[in-house]
Amino acid sequence: MKVKQFLVLPNLPERIQRLRELAMNLWFSWNWDIVKLFIRIDSELWEKSYQNPIEMLAYLPQNKLEEVARDDAFLASLDRVYGHFQEYIKSPRWFDKTFPDHKKATIAYFSCEYGIDTGLPIYSGGLGLLSGDHLKAASDMGIPLVAVGLLYRYGYFRQFLSSDGWQQERYEENDWYHMPVTLEKDANGNPIRFSLDFSGTPVHVQIWKVMVGITPLYLLDTNIPENPTKYREITSVLYSGDKDTRVRQEILLGIGGVKALNALGITPSVYHLNEGHSMFLLLERVKDLIETKGLSYDEAVQAVWPTTVFTSHTPVPAGNETFDPKLLERYLKDYVNKIGMSWEQFLALGRVFPSDDNEPFCMTVAALKLAAFNNGVSQLHGIVTRNMWHNIWPSLPVEEVPVIGITNGVHIRSWLSHDMIDLYDTYFGPKFTKQPSSFQDWGSIHKIPDAEIWRVHQRRRERLVFFARKRLKNQLARRGASALDIKMADEVLDPQILTIGFARRFSSYKRAFLLFKDIDRLRRLIHNPDMPVQFVLAGKAHPLDNPGKEIIKNILQIASRDEFRRRIVFLEDYDINVARYLVQGTDVWLNNPRRPQEASGTSGMKAACNGAINVSILDGWWCEGYSPDTGFKIGNGEEYDNLELQDSLESQFLYDTLEREVIPQFYKINSANLPLDWVKMMKNSMIMASRDFSSYRMVRDYTEKSYIPAINAYNKFFADDFATTRKMAKWQNDLSANWDQLIIEKVETPSLETSPKVGDRIPVDIRVRLGNISPDDIMVEVIAGNLNSLEQMNQYRPVIATINNGSDAPHKGYGEYQAEVVCEESGRFGIAARVVPRNPNLIHNRIPKLIKWW
Repeated sequence: MKVKQFLVLPNLPERIQRLRELAMNLWFSWNWDIVKLFIRIDSELWEKSYQNPIEMLAYLPQNKLEEVARDDAFLASLDRVYGHFQEYIKSPRWFDKTFPDHKKATIAYFSCEYGIDTGLPIYSGGLGLLSGDHLKAASDMGIPLVAVGLLYRYGYFRQFLSSDGWQQERYEENDWYHMPVTLEKDANGNPIRFSLDFSGTPVHVQIWKVMVGITPLYLLDTNIPENPTKYREITSVLYSGDKDTRVRQEILLGIGGVKALNALGITPSVYHLNEGHSMFLLLERVKDLIETKGLSYDEAVQAVWPTTVFTSHTPVPAGNETFDPKLLERYLKDYVNKIGMSWEQFLALGRVFPSDDNEPFCMTVAALKLAAFNNGVSQLHGIVTRNMWHNIWPSLPVEEVPVIGITNGVHIRSWLSHDMIDLYDTYFGPKFTKQPSSFQDWGSIHKIPDAEIWRVHQRRRERLVFFARKRLKNQLARRGASALDIKMADEVLDPQILTIGFARRFSSYKRAFLLFKDIDRLRRLIHNPDMPVQFVLAGKAHPLDNPGKEIIKNILQIASRDEFRRRIVFLEDYDINVARYLVQGTDVWLNNPRRPQEASGTSGMKAACNGAINVSILDGWWCEGYSPDTGFKIGNGEEYDNLELQDSLESQFLYDTLEREVIPQFYKINSANLPLDWVKMMKNSMIMASRDFSSYRMVRDYTEKSYIPAINAYNKFFADDFATTRKMAKWQNDLSANWDQLIIEKVETPSLETSPKVGDRIPVDIRVRLGNISPDDIMVEVIAGNLNSLEQMNQYRPVIATINNGSDAPHKGYGEYQAEVVCEESGRFGIAARVVPRNPNLIHNRIPKLIKWW
């Protein structure tokens, strides 16, 4: 059956046409004034529409729209808000002022999920929320960034729990014509499309656009009638457990993402891979350079490497995306041949040990090899990542593996309660409102009277309690609970007592069960007549994660007991809206993962911005955020081999921390009924999180440490018909071909006759057999430092040796080098030497297989 299609739009009166323009830009997700406009029209419909203004406008009766268009007070508010929007769009930004010579650059940011707002459900959890906050900060700061993702027909699942607490999943189809997305079209009004080859089947792809402030997000969609059902389903569900679907999704995201940007006429200078899911884009970049610019494979890799940024979010090897080579062969064998690689070369790219035929293809490994700028998402995670993947650089000490830490951050205005924003507007003035990315005066929080901060926080706790009661009643009604049980939901939680929140993905390593390991101590905590405590929990387990589902079930069964039902509440279907109520209304934010398995975590940052106090294992971001003035720690950062022992001990540490430190401090009040010590810690926590863990600081770090150097590399490597690229490819190939000729023949300390003393300088002579390698192409480094019991140097600073210019050694095939090291500590001292590549065009010289040790 053929169907003639039309898109019918709401018939907005001319005077309120601006409402649709405001609704079509996700700037509303961090602008409370816009949200208030829609709530003012119809607060119930706003909630029923999942806070999606486009859907709300579609369902508003025509007479209501006309009534609003005649409301002078509403129109005045609309004009004021629209004026602010126009000012936001046109105002100069941090990037333009700081890097005026790079305005024409474009950074392409790839992620498989984006958590921007409740009404655009194309996210599952932390990775997506981080991506969304990255785009918002990029918009506020003027970073020339475009983003690429997938348009999931069903998104992630909606969670509901059975009467016995078992998680079940429901997938709801997204109606894109009632969401803030638009189909990209050409000058003739036709959808912009391109095709991908999947095992000989051409699959058509169309592109949708979402505006996040001034940052465009392009979403790829294969749900097109011309495609076979199997391929229409590629963009069906986020994080399908089916590996065949996953690899097709990641081919679409990576290879298709590059093709989409080409179809749109966008030429990025830099590509940023947020996790390894989009790794295939690097192959497409190589292929495109070969086919359109005439580069060889080696030359194309030379151009791609210094213009690629890769962020890993996974702290355990098993969490990184891997594929069976047979599955990849089904979809990529012919594609790889067109690049000029052998299949064996391709598989080696995704393996830590290239010759191990039993090792699967790892997307993270391939990305690390093809990106010059690699980072973890906290300082601890940087260390964990270097240890996890150091065998990619087998000749390099773990400390020097080229992976840095750029700690995650949160978009403050997206997560800060509107009550707190109003308070900040009063005390901070217009700079906080109009230039949030440049605001630095967070210390002024101490100038806000304690009573005002506390009053705002109490109001948010009350709102959390009322929200939880309403949501719990709906949950119980859906499960078929009795009228009495539903009525009793109005009595759960007390808006006046200490409220502890725990909300995140229910994976075993996050250990939601830790709080429930000693029911007797939990009972005493909750029912202490002088210092009572209550808990609000939320979170989803992956559909295939039965251990995670068991944790939820066990918690629900405990929470349903009569002794706990008023003090422990689990909220179903954790999403951005639920998260906002929790981080804005809880007094304490609890986090107890198994260290070091929390790469960063951002929910605690959001809570801290709102004045909640973190109680957490020293893992992820909390290793950097914790001090005795900003929150509480569980344990001292210990790591265990025995997980059962770890869980048992840290459960007791958790109870001890709550009983001895947290709860007494919360209930220590003065004659005015103010917990002054607690409020002081709240203020310290708010300053710490807002200053050090905002997405502005995070994006600034990415810009200064990765984006700008990569843009500079693009300007150099892509100029003059890729002259530098071609030269570098030849240089590295020649160096690699002759590298085995390098031999460090001797390392001597000629003037050292007795044991040196601390502070002494030791001259070091090094002789290097050069073979056919020019001394201009290498750097000789001396490594010196104290030795441990295994004759290893735990800390050292490489010293660059200089060649003896008076020697004719280079003409004879070897080089004489000299350096000087300092004895900085007493004890056993060691000296070693190595040779690494040297070229001014290298981003860094830590290249696998091009490191030679004495």
